[in-house]
Amino acid sequence: MRVVIIEDEALAAERLGNLIRQYDPAIEIAACLDSVQEAVDWFRSTPPPELAFFDIQLADGRSFEIFEQCQVPCPVIFTTAYDEYALRAFKVNSVDYLLKPIDADSLRQAFAKYARLKAAFAPEGQEGLLQTVRQVAQSIHQPAWKNRFAVKSGAHLHSVPVEDILYFLYEEKIVWLRRRDGKKFAVDYTLEQLETLLDPARFFRLNRQVIASFAAIKTVTAYANSRLAVQLAGQQEPIIVSRERVQDFKAWLDGG
Repeated sequence: MRVVIIEDEALAAERLGNLIRQYDPAIEIAACLDSVQEAVDWFRSTPPPELAFFDIQLADGRSFEIFEQCQVPCPVIFTTAYDEYALRAFKVNSVDYLLKPIDADSLRQAFAKYARLKAAFAPEGQEGLLQTVRQVAQSIHQPAWKNRFAVKSGAHLHSVPVEDILYFLYEEKIVWLRRRDGKKFAVDYTLEQLETLLDPARFFRLNRQVIASFAAIKTVTAYANSRLAVQLAGQQEPIIVSRERVQDFKAWLDGG
């Protein structure tokens, strides 16, 4: 069996590859790809594998965009941090998922489900199944964005509307929510999960440590190596936007 891994986190891709080889050393990992564009180019030019593992959040977009730009002529198992609603949608539509962090038991179950559903991916039934995947992708492109977060302060529980949030910051292995009044609270979400819950018109992930609201941005200046330095309200040091994210960030600032 040939499989392809589409994952923009090198360590996650390596871990998944190792788990796959442990499950069955005969499985060939045909490629490890880290972006929508690289995946599209690969599927357009390479004989299809028997199975693909798609991370949802990639370096240049969401993996659903791959389906929009080319044919994906094989079953797909998504690796994801989406909430239970999205996971149920995938399961109902016969596309399995692995919830990060991936373990050997969940991988084994995913392969078992693949074996049971292999007949559904025969040429005569494949287009209908891929259409189902596209419909699921479209529904997840238009979620109901989270509008408030419950946070703890001592023994008290508060609800913080998203309008009062400046940014989320990953620091010292904790994700912090910074409120407009300067107070910060720990939240039980990863930044990857927050990306799926927050309205992208209001929030943008500047780098691996920060998701900022539009209201938090005070100044944006040019920085070395075609990067940008973003000064956020309540932060002493500017946040550096990588060269790869600059164009998306400019489009976001422009409302695109």
